[in-house]
Amino acid sequence: MPDRIVLGFDTSAAHCAAALLCGQAVLAVRSEAMARGQAERLMPLLERVLAEAGKAWADIDRIGVGVGPGNFTGIRISVAAARGLALSLAVPAIGVDGFEATASGRARPCTVRLPATGGLVYQRSFGAGTGGPELVPSETDPDAEPCPALAPGELATAIAQIAAHRPDGGGERPAPLYIRSPDAAPPRVAPPVILP
Repeated sequence: MPDRIVLGFDTSAAHCAAALLCGQAVLAVRSEAMARGQAERLMPLLERVLAEAGKAWADIDRIGVGVGPGNFTGIRISVAAARGLALSLAVPAIGVDGFEATASGRARPCTVRLPATGGLVYQRSFGAGTGGPELVPSETDPDAEPCPALAPGELATAIAQIAAHRPDGGGERPAPLYIRSPDAAPPRVAPPVILP
């Protein structure tokens, strides 16, 4: 069987990143830094990655998508895109969390700490003392040996590599990993009353 073509992408933080793999070979990687606008940039970025590698949508055998933790809206953008692409291309979509992608290929034990807002970090430990995921103050556990953070392109590549080796999941769709509730909340004031 020929090597699988795997498209991996992530928009869980202030970036839009994608990587295309064929077996162990990285065919193309692209990333753009952005605080907003991932919904408008993701599909053009994916098309650019495919074009750079000389591949078409029909060549994709599997999709890997970053499911978080991170930006609430960014995670939803990637997960929705992966589900839609998987449905239209009739290929599996595999969700990969940022902890697993960052810890991939690293010696254990290690602690992955991903940035959050408000002086907090998302944290998960692998190996001895495995724990989490959890949301903790950034100065928590100063003795932990954190895994170095991945650049967006490296993150998309790690997501694709993990997705390439994971079982199809039996049709299970990728789901967002939210560790905290969204910053947006419903209004506390009652809506206006329309009088006759």
